[in-house]
Amino acid sequence: MKKIFTAVTGIAIAIAANAQVNVKVHETAEDQPVIAKEIYGQFAEHLGRCIYDGIWVGPDSEIPNIDGYRKDLVEALQTLKVPVLRWPGGCFADEYHWRDGIGPKENRPKMINSNWGGTVEDNSFGTHEFFNLCELLGTEPYLSGNVGSGTVEELAKWIEYITAKGGTMAEMRAANGRKEPWHLKYLGVGNESWGCGGNMTPEFYSDLYKRYATYCRDFDGNILYKVASGATDYDYNWTKVLMDRIGTLMHGVSLHYYTVKGWTGSKGSATEFDIDSYYDVLAKCVEVDEVITKHETIMDVYDPEGEIDLLLDEWGTWFDVEPGTNPGHLYQQNTMRDAMVAALSLNIFHNHAERLKMANIAQIVNVLQAMILTQGNEIVLTPTYHVFRMYNVHQDATYIPLEYKAAEFTSPSGRPMPEISLTASRDSEGNINVSIVNPMVDKAQTVTLDFDELKPENITGEILKSKTVNDYNDFGKAPAVAPAPFTGFKAKKDQLTVTIPAASIVSLTL
Repeated sequence: MKKIFTAVTGIAIAIAANAQVNVKVHETAEDQPVIAKEIYGQFAEHLGRCIYDGIWVGPDSEIPNIDGYRKDLVEALQTLKVPVLRWPGGCFADEYHWRDGIGPKENRPKMINSNWGGTVEDNSFGTHEFFNLCELLGTEPYLSGNVGSGTVEELAKWIEYITAKGGTMAEMRAANGRKEPWHLKYLGVGNESWGCGGNMTPEFYSDLYKRYATYCRDFDGNILYKVASGATDYDYNWTKVLMDRIGTLMHGVSLHYYTVKGWTGSKGSATEFDIDSYYDVLAKCVEVDEVITKHETIMDVYDPEGEIDLLLDEWGTWFDVEPGTNPGHLYQQNTMRDAMVAALSLNIFHNHAERLKMANIAQIVNVLQAMILTQGNEIVLTPTYHVFRMYNVHQDATYIPLEYKAAEFTSPSGRPMPEISLTASRDSEGNINVSIVNPMVDKAQTVTLDFDELKPENITGEILKSKTVNDYNDFGKAPAVAPAPFTGFKAKKDQLTVTIPAASIVSLTL
């Protein structure tokens, strides 16, 4: 592709002619998978200001709260319809000992969070605080168990404490203020066991998984869905070994994939970037499609019936921290570029709905590609938040196949990326929802949707765009990136023609 714009930070001017894209929408196709709502999952780790100041301020705080949870954050997350929340890590999970986080807060021991900035962790947010939050939000808890530094008995007793109706652990839970057990479906047996979770080989971890999983029992009708600690992005051998050695003793296997420049040296600024860097980041983002496909191909060899799910339980952008903040707290701003990463990724995840049953963006507040940023009494809804809100119509909707040819170009780093991306689904009420991403900063695109039988009517639309792809929302300022009504479409018989402005994300409901 010949770029006909200046690669200067903040310059994103539509100056090329519209591109034409024809899309065949097979809304009558049968036997299509459901897009699991858990693909819109979130992740909260004891890292930086994610838990403390982000989610939890305590009931005595001057910040308006609901039993210690930030009221503004709870309301924003309820709007988002968070289906599942992963906790307490991340790397923190394999150093977390759950008994430190129960009982009177003044008696809870303090520890050094050696993974993330050497901060003192006072354990005031523990098991009760997490599970009560999930109930408040109407979200499914996803517990990350300590395999790296914990014991089999420790994890087994934690499950009993959470889910059993009777016995010593249930009595302990009741003494701490919760008589009835909580529901727990998702249990991660370790985290990143190839790295911060123990630097293990896949063979060693496979045997360890089976030992831990054996003693994590189902109590009183609570059925655990057990997740093995899977690979990091391109480590296909890890998946192969786990599928061979663990097989159906796991319900799912995890995968982590970050849109990151590299793990050494500068990762680049979250806000100060030129157009070449913009396209490099998006091209790295869409490479997740190939990575997921290769892991699924390995899984298909060992599990052709699809009994084991793939869970992308950490993903998102990773840039340098904001200047002046603790490097170990991973606080970064969130621009229109991050919104593009979110939308392009979700479109890809939908295409893998047959095997991919969960994804958890990192992280929910104040860390990496956050939904929300907090500062004192204020919160900011990020561009990524708006994508997740616009896209939540796809949760538990039936996937609709789309047939189209997207033009591709090669990013400056040598990775290919599409010039347009679309996804569609049918919800439980029969509405068809179409989401379209135009990542190109130099041209609008005209998309013609040709349906099998549908005559489009009662169409509503929303658009997310900004003046430049570097724009972000900040405290004390009017939002620079926020959704707006969209009317750039025209229906005629069984077709819908949509003009997508440059560098924008559009959602339509028919």
